[in-house]
Amino acid sequence: MEKILGILVAIATIIGAPRSSRAELAELLQKVNLKPYSHSAIPPEFIGHTVDGQSISLASLQGKVILLNFWASWCLECRPEMPAFETLHREFSSQGLAVLAINAREAPVTVRDYAKELRLTFRLILDSSGQINSTYGVVGLPTTFLIGRDGRAVALAVGPRDWSGNPSRELIRALLAAPTAK
Repeated sequence: MEKILGILVAIATIIGAPRSSRAELAELLQKVNLKPYSHSAIPPEFIGHTVDGQSISLASLQGKVILLNFWASWCLECRPEMPAFETLHREFSSQGLAVLAINAREAPVTVRDYAKELRLTFRLILDSSGQINSTYGVVGLPTTFLIGRDGRAVALAVGPRDWSGNPSRELIRALLAAPTAK
């Protein structure tokens, strides 16, 4: 019986979410004004270093929902999103949300001061050469990507969004409820 159940779970994972779940996800993405990706889109791998010198890669976060934000301290539209990301980080990190903010070409001291001022505790990644920004095709700040537990790109936002409202929380909860890739 366990073997049959395991096979059924594997088939359901391969096939993907039921249409109703996809429709619900599409509705949640629309509420937050995010552009969905096709179900098969895989975000590019990157390896970076946090402002504290820790190495981090996309692959190291396998099985987590990833909120990947590109920002800069001089970006006025980026600033209101950061406290909302911190709230999401504090509320959902224990459930599998990883909030990463990739800084666009600023000095570590600038990033540290900004994080201290806004009391940010999620991971801030330095992109001093702009390589990660370029790999992701970022042309404007802020830009935010959502990546599901299965490692696939879910959605994209170019420009600021309201990450503090209930629709954002509902979206994060829905992504956290999805199965991880096997």
